[in-house]
Amino acid sequence: MIWTIVIAAVAGGLIIIGGHAALVYFLFKERFEIALPATAPSLAAHAIGSLSELQTTDTPYFVTEDGFLTPDGAPTSLADFRGRVVVLNVWAMWCRPCRTELPTIAALDEAYGEDLAVVAVNVDRTPDEIAAAQAFLAEENAPLTFYSDPTFELPFRLPGRGAMPQTLVIDREGRIRAWLAGEADWSSPEARGLVDALLAEEG
Repeated sequence: MIWTIVIAAVAGGLIIIGGHAALVYFLFKERFEIALPATAPSLAAHAIGSLSELQTTDTPYFVTEDGFLTPDGAPTSLADFRGRVVVLNVWAMWCRPCRTELPTIAALDEAYGEDLAVVAVNVDRTPDEIAAAQAFLAEENAPLTFYSDPTFELPFRLPGRGAMPQTLVIDREGRIRAWLAGEADWSSPEARGLVDALLAEEG
């Protein structure tokens, strides 16, 4: 018997059809959605002012566990921040809105203690670009730790699908609760209100 195999890309996966059988193999990572309890606050109320483009969900899902690098070049991931509210920001030196908003990310970091983890991941790729980004962060935004993803893959695995800048707000359980693609003022009252709402939830 000769099997004729047809491969088609459908909805982020591959459909392989041969003879009397069909095998569907999806390439995306499994996403576990979970409904929030009725007592969870609505974060949509904070989508105002500079956060007017903020996206929120009542069925949050667990964040990707894809890794990035510490300042020493050691691998880490968002799983290492579980138990804390996380503000994840992806940025690059070639992205002017990223550089403009980064001081507000640093100001947010300064305003909170250990319960909030502000994780700014740089996605510049070449050694010279990375060195320039490190210098920029040291000169302008000293409180932030320099995390990096020189593969430039992380932004495409987040809800903004490669948008730059892109910022996610993640609860203590490691679930994405809100995200914003584009520049915003993360030191604004609405941003702090968003963070305060998640910090007030029981871990």
